[in-house]
Amino acid sequence: MAEITTPLPAAGGVSSHASGERASGATASRFEVFSYDDRIVRYFVVATTIWGFVGMLVGLLLAIQLPFPGANLGEYLSFGRLRPLHTNAVIFAFAGNAIFAAIYYSTQRLCKARMFSDTMSKIHFWGWQAIIVSAAITLPLGITTSKEYAELEWPIDIAIAVVWVVFAVNFFGTLWHRREKHMYVALWFYIATIVTVAVLHIGNSLAFPVSLTKSYPIYKGVQDALVQWWYGHNAVAFFLTTPFLGLMYYFLPKAAERPVFSYRLSIVHFWSLVFIYIWAGPHHLNYTAVPEWAATLGMVFSVMLWMPSWGGMINGLFTLRGAWHKLRDSVVLKMFVVGITFYGMATFEGPLLSIKTVNALSHYTDWNIAHVHSGALGWNGFMTFGMIYWLVPRLWRTPLWSQKLANAHFWIGTIGILLYVIAMYASGVTQGLMWRAFDQAGRLVYPDFTETVVQVIPMYWVRMIGGSLYLLGVVLMMVNVWKTVRRAPKELPDPAVAVPRQRLAEA
Repeated sequence: MAEITTPLPAAGGVSSHASGERASGATASRFEVFSYDDRIVRYFVVATTIWGFVGMLVGLLLAIQLPFPGANLGEYLSFGRLRPLHTNAVIFAFAGNAIFAAIYYSTQRLCKARMFSDTMSKIHFWGWQAIIVSAAITLPLGITTSKEYAELEWPIDIAIAVVWVVFAVNFFGTLWHRREKHMYVALWFYIATIVTVAVLHIGNSLAFPVSLTKSYPIYKGVQDALVQWWYGHNAVAFFLTTPFLGLMYYFLPKAAERPVFSYRLSIVHFWSLVFIYIWAGPHHLNYTAVPEWAATLGMVFSVMLWMPSWGGMINGLFTLRGAWHKLRDSVVLKMFVVGITFYGMATFEGPLLSIKTVNALSHYTDWNIAHVHSGALGWNGFMTFGMIYWLVPRLWRTPLWSQKLANAHFWIGTIGILLYVIAMYASGVTQGLMWRAFDQAGRLVYPDFTETVVQVIPMYWVRMIGGSLYLLGVVLMMVNVWKTVRRAPKELPDPAVAVPRQRLAEA
């Protein structure tokens, strides 16, 4: 659908898609005029940069604590208290705010409509930040359910559900009032994210409260483990994968100024991924008390994930056909290419690790740490950085303060993540081989666990160096964003858009 944005006056301070429409004279007869809410996107972009720094700073402290126990600074800043804070901050604060920035920006453009309710957008933003702050307070205090990626206690869980419902109503209300008939594939990935995360969060968080800060899950034993890893794996699938694929399908073609390589492949990618992913969780429970058939089912579906995952990676990289030369001058495309490459690596490695013979070597080792961070920092991190560098000049209507600084971020971050994951791959394989080493009499060659710990300490120092470089890249991005924002015009009215009425009627 055609649209015109530049000749029209900005329509700021609009409360909904309907009240944002204003036109007069000849324009009113030929065009429908409305505006996009870019202020809420700016809020989420700023929150993403701040929480990214905080979450990764905590991660760096944890990386120091492992080879240097003296860095455990008392009860509240010990590894056991800070580790869940780090994971929650990086996943739900950094990646979460990035997701919302991407969805609020691209949904309005894809639907040719302002968000359903500005008020709901603000409730979503401030409610989510309040949840993050509550996590930052309760987790170091030891108030936790001890469930991976679901450590927050029941009052905060209820708040998450309420804020998520507000977000869902706002999103689906925008879809309902959209002016563009066709729903681009990115919207389908957003729909899968919103619906499935709600089901996962509510299903896994069902509990019996015994006090304001303590509850017990309604599931017991093996059932609790199965539900937890149905949630845990699919939190990765539908919080760290599907929304970022939607981000990829929208922002990569925009940055490359090329259509997506294969729209048909993107549809096949979506439907096969969302069907297969939901069954893969039990592979986290190989060699446990979980029934063998359940673990095998998880393994089979995990291996099947190779096909849609690599289909998405190929679709992303092939979108750059005829445009690879643009990488020389575009830090955004550099970030996206590294991010999509890490997506391919992580989604090849995940199914590989689910195979029981490989899992026998990798389980409980630092190989899993390398895998998780290649996904979180390589895929989610670089896709977020690319999106931010693309969005900031458009949201604040001024050129990026320093392209050189952005390129420095790219190279420092890339070197950092490579050092990180290579060190952890080496550490993980070392641990796995030492733990399963037997002599001719069938006795353990390394019966003392501390022998393994001593062996991998040098690799922990390399990981710390890699993490420091990655964090330094984030600091450079923060400086670049801050300098760009300071140069922005004082007034940033919402951009006005005009849609031809005849084309609207046809749609």
